[in-house]
Amino acid sequence: MFESIVLGLDGSEDSLRALQVARSLAETYNAKLILVHAYPRTSDLRTFEGYDTLVSQRKNVGRELLDRAQKRLGDVSFDVEEDLLEGPAAEAILSVAKTRKADLIVLGTRGMGSVKGLLVGSVSHKVMQHAACTVMVVR
Repeated sequence: MFESIVLGLDGSEDSLRALQVARSLAETYNAKLILVHAYPRTSDLRTFEGYDTLVSQRKNVGRELLDRAQKRLGDVSFDVEEDLLEGPAAEAILSVAKTRKADLIVLGTRGMGSVKGLLVGSVSHKVMQHAACTVMVVR
């Protein structure tokens, strides 16, 4: 049923719960699991002193998050890949899902109600509205 699963990670408890659900689905369907983390865009700060340090710090935080996720997965029987991207999380997740031809996107939620989520424009809401594949939001 699923051959390629994209998992959006932000380090929250909800995204770690989503990691466990995505792991279970990848095991069940022997699907490739693609871990995605997007760090905040820095291109508008290029003229500021310390720009390179800021970019490096943001990449390192993302790298550590992906490493922790890999450690939580442990030894698995399915393929695991990673994408560490700069930019808005929803756009990054949607882009990876499209280019990797994902069958499923799995995301955590921070527990925002649907009305508040619409007003704030949560990542999960945006992904659900624009994804070309099935989206699963885990609480």
